[in-house]
Amino acid sequence: MTPNLKVYQAFDRELIAEIPTDDAASLEHKLDVAAKAYADRDGWLPAYRRMAILRRVSELLAENRDRFALMIAREGGKPLTDAIIEVTRGIDGLVNAADELRNFGGKEIPMGLTAASANRWAFTTKEPIGVVAAISAFNHPLNLIIHQIAPAVAVGCPVIVKPAATTPISCIEIVKLFWEAGLDERWCQTFITEDNALAESFATDQRVAFLSFIGSAKVGWYLKSKLPPGTRCALEHGGAAPVIVDRSAKVDAIVGTIVKGGYYHAGQVCVSAQRLFVHNDILTSFTEALAAKVASLRVGDPALKETEVGPLILPRETDRVASWIKEATDAGARQFGGGRLSETTLLPSVLLDPPADAKVSRLEVFGPLTCVYGYSDVDEAIRIANSLPYAFQASVFSSDIAVALKAARHLDASAVLVNDHTAFRTDWMPFAGRRQSGYGVGGIPWTMEEMADDKMVVFNGVS
Repeated sequence: MTPNLKVYQAFDRELIAEIPTDDAASLEHKLDVAAKAYADRDGWLPAYRRMAILRRVSELLAENRDRFALMIAREGGKPLTDAIIEVTRGIDGLVNAADELRNFGGKEIPMGLTAASANRWAFTTKEPIGVVAAISAFNHPLNLIIHQIAPAVAVGCPVIVKPAATTPISCIEIVKLFWEAGLDERWCQTFITEDNALAESFATDQRVAFLSFIGSAKVGWYLKSKLPPGTRCALEHGGAAPVIVDRSAKVDAIVGTIVKGGYYHAGQVCVSAQRLFVHNDILTSFTEALAAKVASLRVGDPALKETEVGPLILPRETDRVASWIKEATDAGARQFGGGRLSETTLLPSVLLDPPADAKVSRLEVFGPLTCVYGYSDVDEAIRIANSLPYAFQASVFSSDIAVALKAARHLDASAVLVNDHTAFRTDWMPFAGRRQSGYGVGGIPWTMEEMADDKMVVFNGVS
């Protein structure tokens, strides 16, 4: 027998569930079921049925909004107010996937442009790519799952989803809602394991046509290297998002936005604002305002609506982030705020001028910390911002359009937010890491394209 997976509250480490896990035989069964469902082309669900199921799941999720929000807060540690927003986003994402089917189609390919192509008519259609293996992360335990399941269901792919071992409950419960909405279990299954070797077997199985991976770069790039020929994938990793703050920026007007971008979900976001490059003319006033705003954040139990910053996902993560902060301060960085509320929860902090070789300057912190660096030349700030092997979302704050456009043009990022924080996202926009930060494009409509194949049909002799 496989051992049960124990799920703990992120904040106080109270045991909240024990969940049966899958073994190799169970995985084999689930892959076989999914592959057979896809192979039976006469059994593919028509678009109107897929749309109806997605809309019904959105209705069921809306009816269970508070239950799911509390679930997210308990297992993942996200403050309840933000967890409610996550559920609301998930509801919209399901509707978005259904609506996108109205525009999800092929196109005519011109014929008759040469003598050889005369008297022909050609067009493309969309087909599901095949079995989707989805591996998800803990930090948005519902919405990330929806970003993987909803596009697969929309285009007609069987999907098997493996949630993070720390936050499986939201995944299990949303899959149940798909079943309740009328989706046959063959088309949407969960895979629960803490066995890394078994997870690798799942991701790299010959029957998988598309791997959707959200998690660490080390694991994602490794799995990509092991995929069988022809298997497509999308990888979503992290970064160390840069923010340029020009001297023309109005400090009091922007600090709240930057704090939201840097400390949302205790900084456990792949595009969390981490490296703040601030013009020397406003460095002192900005740092003081930032430190004051960070000190005012309410830290504690994420199940309470007043909480703004909750725990990190595991105690070892609090140890890691605390050690990185100590390394930087020992090397001369000035710290504002910080400290430890409990074994799971760090008080938010700001570091001023940590060394360039400190971990907080080179690596993704994934904790409640921002680093501030002064600059005098925006070209130099952009050069340093671009110097790491990650590129995801970046920001520039400026009242000078020339500076804003220069930063937007020269920052190495898939998206540059002007006068907004790096963690801004809508679920219908493209969301993609560059370089070591990812591969492929996320966002529900974009993922639907990735999970589909174009098939061309050519008629000869049409008059």
